[in-house]
Amino acid sequence: MKKRVRLAYLVSHPIQYQAPLLRRIAQEPDIDLTVFFGSDFSVRSYQDEGFGVDVKWDVPLLDGYRHKFLPVIRDDGTQTVTTPLNYGIYSELRGRNGEPGYDLLWTHGYNMVNALHGMVAAKALGIPVLVRADMWLRDRPRSGPKLLFKSLFFQFLKHMVDGVLPAGTLNTEYWQHYLGDDVPRFLMPYAVDNNYFQRRCQEAAATREAFRRELGLDAGRPVILFASKLQQRKHCSDLVDAYVRLINRESDQPRPYLLIVGDGEERAALEEQARSRGLADVRFCGFRNQSELPRFFDLATVFVLPARHEPWGLVVNEVMNAGRAVILSDDIGCQPDLVTNGVEGYVFPVRNVNALAEALQRVLATPETATQMGQRALDRINAWSFEEDIQALRQAIAQLTRKIIA
Repeated sequence: MKKRVRLAYLVSHPIQYQAPLLRRIAQEPDIDLTVFFGSDFSVRSYQDEGFGVDVKWDVPLLDGYRHKFLPVIRDDGTQTVTTPLNYGIYSELRGRNGEPGYDLLWTHGYNMVNALHGMVAAKALGIPVLVRADMWLRDRPRSGPKLLFKSLFFQFLKHMVDGVLPAGTLNTEYWQHYLGDDVPRFLMPYAVDNNYFQRRCQEAAATREAFRRELGLDAGRPVILFASKLQQRKHCSDLVDAYVRLINRESDQPRPYLLIVGDGEERAALEEQARSRGLADVRFCGFRNQSELPRFFDLATVFVLPARHEPWGLVVNEVMNAGRAVILSDDIGCQPDLVTNGVEGYVFPVRNVNALAEALQRVLATPETATQMGQRALDRINAWSFEEDIQALRQAIAQLTRKIIA
């Protein structure tokens, strides 16, 4: 007999990347999912620090799964260690208003007061705890006292957590380092809604030429795409410098365009960088909502993310669903799992502009090169999907709750 498992998921706020996965989990007939949010700021228009503009997501964040917003102690529309801050998770996990309690608590992150509150409540009720986060060991420099505190904190966390859901290779190394082998790991790939992005990219192909004309792009010329927040650590300026070196090399190939999609604190400096170098073929397209991005993916010949200390980079997943070659720095969390140098694209040492220019030249050497790499990117991302996530969640449920689940 299959038993319906009651799964509680505790997260700070509705997140655009997570909503499709939660809808997918809710479709499982033997998993009874309820999501507990600390804040609703993301379902309203809010100021995104990274983009530097007001953001209101144009994809449904709350449809298709059961959810509740916890009573608020503190909520200033940001996400920090102490914000949002809520109460009521203990009574929810225990069961209220005649409802039974929960079999398993899954928290998004571990270093927020809300998450720790949920873990303590679950432990008091004898409910196993699962944690998912995308941290890695390539950490920024920290002082001795901070490292000591972190080590002591993880000794505490070992006693609070019954299993972790690594997002990929580097995240697995992180959990292994801090929690050892005493805490079970269930690989739950950091995935996006592959079906959605593949469908939207196919739809975009029908209006590709009209969109090209709208952006002032000549047919037959390759397109290099950057799409992310325009923050210093994303190092879009390195891409502009590499682009200059690329177009100054002698080549029989048509000169590529560079499209920069996104907004943020670095936009004015990047525009000045392009203007001072006389780069007439660079287009700044501003912030674009999630449903608009597939039109840019469809136009692209190659996608580039030259960022530093990027824990994952879900935009890479998205563009691979368009079957496009990708070039990544080696300081991006998804790289070991999604891009092998010379296969789906190229990997270059972060901040090495010459290496980035060389990678661009190799991808654009012939139209066939980029096409073949793009097909391999599509093949790889098809195996990094929500279906693997469901399998991992089922394994965790079966092991931690001892309930029979197919």
